[in-house]
Amino acid sequence: MISFLKTFAPLAWRNLWRNARRTVITLIVVSVGFWSVLIFNAFLNAWSESGKQTTLSVLIGEAQIHAPGYMDDPNIELLMPPPDPALRAALDDPAISHWASRLIVPGVVQSEYKTLPVSILGVDPKDEMIVSSLPAQVVEGRYLASQTDAGVVLGESLAERLETGLGRRVILMSQNTSGALSEQSFDVVGIFDSDKGTEDFYAFTGRKAAQDFLGLKDEIAEIVLRIPDEKLLDQTVATVQKAAPDLEVKSWHSLSLMLAASDTFMKSFVFVWLGVVFSIMAIGIVNTQLMAVFERTHEIGLLRALGMKPRQVLWMITLESAFMVGLGVLLGLALGALSIFATYDGIDLSAFSEGMEMIQAADILYPDYDLKGFAIFSGIIWILGILVAIWPARRAARLSPVEAMRYAS
Repeated sequence: MISFLKTFAPLAWRNLWRNARRTVITLIVVSVGFWSVLIFNAFLNAWSESGKQTTLSVLIGEAQIHAPGYMDDPNIELLMPPPDPALRAALDDPAISHWASRLIVPGVVQSEYKTLPVSILGVDPKDEMIVSSLPAQVVEGRYLASQTDAGVVLGESLAERLETGLGRRVILMSQNTSGALSEQSFDVVGIFDSDKGTEDFYAFTGRKAAQDFLGLKDEIAEIVLRIPDEKLLDQTVATVQKAAPDLEVKSWHSLSLMLAASDTFMKSFVFVWLGVVFSIMAIGIVNTQLMAVFERTHEIGLLRALGMKPRQVLWMITLESAFMVGLGVLLGLALGALSIFATYDGIDLSAFSEGMEMIQAADILYPDYDLKGFAIFSGIIWILGILVAIWPARRAARLSPVEAMRYAS
């Protein structure tokens, strides 16, 4: 094989540039097509990661702990005690950057004009400021000051629907421990601006204030975990589950099926674009090699007459395609790397902020180098490029020397 490459690689390279114009056009098709795949992949990854992190940072986190059955029927009868020493030890795992406990119960919020359903969240503001982005999204007033803060923070959309606002009073109602309906007035101390779903269905107050309101002691509904390294997510969830076998520990993949499906779709859709681009590239590659074979029919016939075997002709034409596609891939890699570097400070989509908010994505996307993707896509394009060139190569290898010489004359 080495001796074959020493003989035929220089010959294949020279043949490639015998019609430089056609070769350059094919290189442009391959490199620009491959560049579009790399850029599309980087953009989709940035978009997916932005949407995922924005969604997880609001309320979900990377994982959550609940009492059995709570996720199917969230009510005051399916709460859990605060973490015991064994669970606390598991929560101190280095993979878990922060965690926070919450009380969440279904309820009703009533203003002077309207009554609407709502989920009442009792939180520890100190912990929430670390695990959630919502405290930083308060646009009017303030966030909660402590666990005993009996103020309430509402979303802009909910406040508008209730026809209430900062400094006004609303009444929260929910089932208490005795099964009766508890109701209590709360001052609106803050208004936050987030995605519409969060704004419409959540009202935040201090966790201890919510527990007192419902007649609870220290029971909670969930513990939210932040696990920055996605690679450690499943392992960490399994570790926490062992420490709390009587509780349900779920990752965000199970907690938000829509987000998980969207994340999988984003990662897979690039292969659809890869198929479209390669179809266009394949036409250019096959056309180039077929034209090269037709133009060199006389030459190939002469080489066959001088003793070149069909498989050697096959390998020579295939090498030409390998060189051409390989060079196109390298140019595409260079263009892709330069393009990602040029947008490394972010792509500002604030002009579409309302649309980005609907999909819970940030206004600025940060494309990054996906070295694994670079390697996979390079290999796929190069191998497929060689495979589609086998047809014209086999056509050349099957040429009869006598017929080729007669065709040339």
